[in-house]
Amino acid sequence: MRRFRSAALLVLILILATLGAQAQAPPPALDALVERVRATFDVPGISLAIVKDDHVVLAQGYGVRTLGRPAAVDAGTLFALASNTKVFTATSLGLLVEEGKVAWDAPVIQYLPWFRLSDPYVTRELTVRDLLVHRSGLGLGAGDLLWWPPSTYERREVAERLRFLPLATSFRSAYAYDNVLYLVAGEVIQATSGQSWEDFVRTRILARVGMTASQPRYDAAANEGNVASPHAPIEGTVRAVSPFASDNTNPAGGILSNATDMARWMRVLLRRGQLDDGSRLVSEATWREISTLVTPMPNPDPPPELAPLETFVQGYALGLNVREYRGHLVLTHTGGLPGYVSRVLLIPDINLGVAVLTNQESGDAFNAIAYSVADAYLGGPLADWVAQFERARARQSARTAEAEAKTSQARDAASTPSLALERYAGVYADAWYGDVVIERTGSGLTLRFAKTPALTGRLEHWQHDTFVVRWTDRELRADAFITFWLKPDGSVAEARMQAASPAVDFSFDFQDLVLRPTGRP
Repeated sequence: MRRFRSAALLVLILILATLGAQAQAPPPALDALVERVRATFDVPGISLAIVKDDHVVLAQGYGVRTLGRPAAVDAGTLFALASNTKVFTATSLGLLVEEGKVAWDAPVIQYLPWFRLSDPYVTRELTVRDLLVHRSGLGLGAGDLLWWPPSTYERREVAERLRFLPLATSFRSAYAYDNVLYLVAGEVIQATSGQSWEDFVRTRILARVGMTASQPRYDAAANEGNVASPHAPIEGTVRAVSPFASDNTNPAGGILSNATDMARWMRVLLRRGQLDDGSRLVSEATWREISTLVTPMPNPDPPPELAPLETFVQGYALGLNVREYRGHLVLTHTGGLPGYVSRVLLIPDINLGVAVLTNQESGDAFNAIAYSVADAYLGGPLADWVAQFERARARQSARTAEAEAKTSQARDAASTPSLALERYAGVYADAWYGDVVIERTGSGLTLRFAKTPALTGRLEHWQHDTFVVRWTDRELRADAFITFWLKPDGSVAEARMQAASPAVDFSFDFQDLVLRPTGRP
């Protein structure tokens, strides 16, 4: 009987060892999948990390750092995480909560007495937790023009100018993604720790996790070395673009990392804050705060090509999205900055983590890889995510083209401006952004944002008193309409702007500007 039990135990050990070895092996044909994704979605380079059952299954690079150059992406190549930085900011605040320096539900003005939003009640009631969960009442991307494209405002100036930005909804009544309140969270970290956000993240998180190559400053993207260059489709052709040249947004999206370091980070998250040596980065209680859904998110049906992505729950925790996929709870986030997009996906109940970092603006690419890997470990059904995201992309492109064509068809091209061009010129001021200058130049008009050097462009007449601004920097891909309202005496009362295409990134929040003449030439 003892011999039988020993033999059975040996068989069980062998079975478990086999299963463990399988769990630690990459999914079949993974390299071919990634190369297919690169070819289908025109992505020069991809950094991929997979962890399973606390083992690093894969940390590998694919493709090249820069189109037209031979340097390959490897496991150490740095990519911008963009908004996958947000959970690092939440974790930083969690560390300060554990030290008694911050409380999740304490008012922000307890730590930043100078901070204000436009509504006194919201200013008084807005908590540290509220900074992280997109329910303040600010609209989608509100205030991003204070730092996107890079402006000459300092980080605190950005935060201080939010007092002039009207709220779009009542407090805590609706989800609307924002970045600027993460900048405010960075100010809370500095005020309560005595360290800048960058130094705090470097010493208190990156160093302890062992993310030794990662950088907490976006300006590292411009450094020489093992860094992937950003790329984007510019007027139909994917090419290298200029790195984002500002550190204002670091608390919302400034970390650069690679496959090796992201594997380390995901292992800590899947262990609920435990480090390799058994000590803790954060307590389990803090991890529960970070990963617990706070703000419900809109949950529309996915397009038919992406039907398996239908979810019965979707919401925002502290720097993480919470959703369901094929019956499993998922913690995830995406990130996007010019030339870089990424996804991190964690499925805690099967101890799986996937990080996909890319140097081209294709969410379809990182999604096709992330969900293919998830399906492989969940045991099916297996979807052809490359084909399905490609079809969804074609549908969305057709929808965008249709919207642009509809706008063009409605144009009264025979109309003329009400005023001579020089009467539109002058300095206009918006309460939260500041000055926008329109100048008579040659035979036309030029518009420039006083604090944002990249936002300079020529005005082309569209119809009546509406012009379209064609930005000189075509990498922006954000042409905008500007419409002038006139007073009874024929002078300009105010001007409003809006994106000229639904394809324009939401961080170009032109629609929130109310531009009024200042009387200055």
